[in-house]
Amino acid sequence: MTTRKNRQARNRVVANRVILAFLVLVVLAAVYELVGVIKPVTVNTASSITSASRNDVSTALLGCPAPGSAGTTGGGVAIANVPLSAAGGGAAFTLLSGSPAGAQVGSVPRPGQLTVEAIPAAKALRKKSQNITLMAGGLVPTTPARGGLIVSAQGANAQGLDVEQLGPGGQATARCQPAGSDFWFVSPGSARLHIYLYLMNTDSEPADVSVGVQTDSGPLLGTQDSGIVVPPHSMIVQTLDKLVRSAKAIALQVTTSTGRVVAAVRETTSAAKEGAWLPAAAEPATSQYLAGLPAISGARELYVTVPGNASAQVKVTVITAHGTYQPTGGSGISLLGHLTSGISIPSLSGVTGTIEISANVPVTGTLVIPGGPQGAPGTFIVGAPALNGPGVVAASTAGRLGATYVQLAAPATAASVRIAQAAPGSPLAATSGQVVHIPARSAIQVSLSLPKRLAKTPLIAFVVTPLPGSGPVYAGRASIIRNSVQTILPVVSSPDQIQFADVRESLLAILGS
Repeated sequence: MTTRKNRQARNRVVANRVILAFLVLVVLAAVYELVGVIKPVTVNTASSITSASRNDVSTALLGCPAPGSAGTTGGGVAIANVPLSAAGGGAAFTLLSGSPAGAQVGSVPRPGQLTVEAIPAAKALRKKSQNITLMAGGLVPTTPARGGLIVSAQGANAQGLDVEQLGPGGQATARCQPAGSDFWFVSPGSARLHIYLYLMNTDSEPADVSVGVQTDSGPLLGTQDSGIVVPPHSMIVQTLDKLVRSAKAIALQVTTSTGRVVAAVRETTSAAKEGAWLPAAAEPATSQYLAGLPAISGARELYVTVPGNASAQVKVTVITAHGTYQPTGGSGISLLGHLTSGISIPSLSGVTGTIEISANVPVTGTLVIPGGPQGAPGTFIVGAPALNGPGVVAASTAGRLGATYVQLAAPATAASVRIAQAAPGSPLAATSGQVVHIPARSAIQVSLSLPKRLAKTPLIAFVVTPLPGSGPVYAGRASIIRNSVQTILPVVSSPDQIQFADVRESLLAILGS
């Protein structure tokens, strides 16, 4: 019996080896056939799948809530870009409401220069479409909004693109934004403030939107009772006055569960006045930089929201031309979770520089200083990432009307940038202009000026480009009219190319294709 069992065992081993060899042959044959299918596909060396590659930006889609709205907020747009080449571009301006579906307004701007485009007022909405939806227990009236502009660009016009909406006086009031799924806004609150939230859907599919409201008294609205569907190619406006009337500090979070929107907030002390468009705050983080603080005296109020449950220990650091320091009142700040708080820091009055907000848990905030258009509660400074490529600003005050200052900060190692500017109709190129060096852990303010022959030009475009080998650099732009700050906006990267990360374990890499 033992010999028979041994013989049976040996036979099983031989059979298993034969089966294994057969399976190996099958797999090799399958791989050979797969390679035969894949081999005819050739990948350009410049965009190899096994290495990092770059593709030129080919399309861009931005939304601007004010153009076409008429009244105190209506105005045109300024569009500028720095393309890789000036050939093969196109752009279109499409009003969301008050015009036939898909109707375009304006002309096609030339790539590589500043173009100012007047946008006609949209027709008044029909009474049938003005139905008011009472949300949040009747505290948030919601209606269709008049106006709203979609800016779509292709090819050369889409590369290094920035578009800014202009107010009735022809000055830039806010940056037009790409659609997204998560927006934050942080601001002061007051019983005399009118606060309007605009939700614009630039896509062809409905967007399901929720709005969270968090004040100095805690959360007022959550996703469970603030959801609304924004139809395709339309814009709605929500009036938040009644909801936040007793709040002294406010944070709004706009999110979508399906689709995307462009979210914008306007605050004014009077419905008959223009007020200010509140720039979107940076994503909550443990550190963020707010660039653009001008040397103008007055109150300095920092509004910070803590989205999570844990309390935050917040510290404020100022980066100036003489180095960094902590201002009086900028340390030992303890804030509770799920609250938005206002902190007065009067020692920042008259200081030029960039401030860093750091905390042990993610937070986001806005610094408010005096100024802004008529009806504005102030001028807002928000955080933004470091520049990782050319940062284009389509329109800023120039000539006899006012001045533009660019604030540059290098919080770590030294940085170098090139700043080029252009008047309407003149070429804007990232390869020309003045070179500015920022020492490590310091900030520099640069004043932009025009030649005397262009003294009457009201607007300029400019581009800030980090130079090779530069350390991280943060930039902000302050627009000054008659010694009053009108707007302060972060200078953000305007991509002309998209970089794809390395792919190291793809089938093509394994097969050596």
